[in-house]
Amino acid sequence: MLPLTALLAGVALLLAGSGLLGTLLAVRGGLEGFDEQTLGLVMSGYFAGFFLGTYAAPPLIRRIGHVRAFAFYTGLCAIAVLVHPLWVDPWAWFGLRLLTGAALVGLYTVIESWLNAQPDRQYRSRIFAIYMAVNLTALAGGQLLLGFGVDRGFALFSLVAILVCAAALPVTLTRLAQPSFPPTPRLGLSRLYRTAPAATASAGLSGLAMGAFWGLGPTYAGQLGLDRSGIAWFMVATIMGGALLQWPLGRLSDRVDRRIGLALACALAASLALFAGSVVTWSPGVLFAAFFAYGGLAFSIYPMSVAHMLDTLPADDLLAGCSSLLLVHGIGATLGPALAGQAMSRLGPSALPLYFACVLGLLTLYLLLRLSAHRRIRLHRSQFHPMLRTTPGALELLAETESDPPRKEDA
Repeated sequence: MLPLTALLAGVALLLAGSGLLGTLLAVRGGLEGFDEQTLGLVMSGYFAGFFLGTYAAPPLIRRIGHVRAFAFYTGLCAIAVLVHPLWVDPWAWFGLRLLTGAALVGLYTVIESWLNAQPDRQYRSRIFAIYMAVNLTALAGGQLLLGFGVDRGFALFSLVAILVCAAALPVTLTRLAQPSFPPTPRLGLSRLYRTAPAATASAGLSGLAMGAFWGLGPTYAGQLGLDRSGIAWFMVATIMGGALLQWPLGRLSDRVDRRIGLALACALAASLALFAGSVVTWSPGVLFAAFFAYGGLAFSIYPMSVAHMLDTLPADDLLAGCSSLLLVHGIGATLGPALAGQAMSRLGPSALPLYFACVLGLLTLYLLLRLSAHRRIRLHRSQFHPMLRTTPGALELLAETESDPPRKEDA
């Protein structure tokens, strides 16, 4: 277990740095005079890089090995982070966010393929749960580091680079053997939609909402008048809501038609977004509580869509389906900040919760139409797993995606 602990420690340092960087760039971009539309486009660069990196990372890792690939991506990420304060220009920042996204997905791919190589299958789902808990906790903790450093200085960028470089220490010292790296199968998107339309639509539209939150949530909080500490706690409240409320919502969706759980989560999240947009003149505590609840609902939509897909696809297509569903979510996350940034530039900060409400309200209507028109029978009785968007390697840890998962017909 000790080598796995080293990998998880590397993940924690990496996610703390990544979480801090996203919030820092939104705050610093506002100070540098970037408007909301520009910031939205800049933040989209990260998700575009993440998307492209899922294709670029596997061949590189196969060619040079896990340890050297991790060192390569660590250096690339640290360089990209440190260039931000040296070259304050929207196009430069977009390119740097592109590089950062590609580097981080490469780092996650190395770690997750190592985690996935564990021979004892009875512990694989447990490892996945611990891994996701570390992800969420580190992301939340990284927000609190925003208070260390001056507004226009290098300190916070240097801190992010230090955390990324520190992540390499436990990972490169691991005694785990380098695993094989088989090709990642993908299911055609048209076939995925025909087989699991509700899951596909939920993954894409939740990506639109979550990408906008990660990219412009700090900007929204800053425009409401919150200081750096307030912005950090706003992000922490939303992330911790996502961490703590995913599980009960997912357990509920295990007991009913998964589309009912998805529609309920979307409808409540859309309503909470509208409420949050109306309480901006109230105390920060009310705003934080509203986004805590919103985060719990919004963060649960993507993992519920994964569970619904696992319920419905044939067993031989489960792993390929997970990879393609991740692709759909990534496309949505890439577009989300740009679309929300345009809305905020025209309507002001209140446009962000309104954007959330519109996207999730549209998804609610779609799911209700699917429920009324089609009865869905589960091919497998899968379980909900709390998660963040990650790489296909992490999803291989789920028992349902094993080559021969148990099959149970609905009674």
